[in-house]
Amino acid sequence: MKLSRQQITLLITLTLVWGLNWPVLKLGVSHYPPLSFRSLSMWMGLPFLALVLYVKKVPFKIPVADWKELFVLATTNLLVWHVLIILAVQQLSSGRSAILGYTMPIFSALIGVLWFGASLKWRGWLGVGSAALGVVLLLWHEFSAIAGKPLGVLLGLVAAAFWGLGTQQIRHTRIRVPTLTIVFWMTCMSSVLMSVLAFVFEREAWGPPPPMAWNAIVYNAFGVFVFAQAAWLSLARDLPPLASTLSVMFIPVLGVFSGAYFLNEALYWQDWAAIALIVLAIASVLWPSAAHKQGA
Repeated sequence: MKLSRQQITLLITLTLVWGLNWPVLKLGVSHYPPLSFRSLSMWMGLPFLALVLYVKKVPFKIPVADWKELFVLATTNLLVWHVLIILAVQQLSSGRSAILGYTMPIFSALIGVLWFGASLKWRGWLGVGSAALGVVLLLWHEFSAIAGKPLGVLLGLVAAAFWGLGTQQIRHTRIRVPTLTIVFWMTCMSSVLMSVLAFVFEREAWGPPPPMAWNAIVYNAFGVFVFAQAAWLSLARDLPPLASTLSVMFIPVLGVFSGAYFLNEALYWQDWAAIALIVLAIASVLWPSAAHKQGA
């Protein structure tokens, strides 16, 4: 496996956009109902996502036979993930939510082995183990705090598990259309369903979002739903599942450190040790093997 310059650029930009989004999410849901916050972000970003498809001359058409699979992909990759993780962010700190959400690579690797029959070599297991230990270290000083909020922890872990399943599904999808087309229609479906949930559970709390919430909504609309979601799913389709998932493990690290900077969340030596382990996890799946370099 060899990363192209475009894929490397996407990974770096994706890490920055998604990593910085965790404190932004925390600020947003602290000032506005979480499901409504997410719905507004989706609807604001959707027309601009359509504009991207139009400018790039990407077709909007999806074959009728693929709509059922597309709905499944939208459910696991967008709807369940975004609903559960935004509720978790409301209950936990931004750093803890990011860490729990990005246990996704561990779930994805296990689902790939148990469900899709993938085989992991020793470097793959080394990457999964390093990522898991890095997550434990990032949570080291948080166990007592999150123990008092089991619902938030459960929401974060279930969200990560569904996202891991969705990543495997998008990798094995039989839908033969451009990734941007899939992203657009998945976002349409998720926007409608998210709005229904917001109406059912939060309509009594609706009102004009305050400036802080609007800033967070705009960031999510353009940073997450116009760019990051499409970039991530493109990488998930083009790279092997383990490589694509472990390659974004720097996002929770950036989430922890940006939360510490913007929201005054504490940092400890375990956080720095976790960085080293996550670097090892990423290198274990992205660094060319000796045989690959010799062949090249």
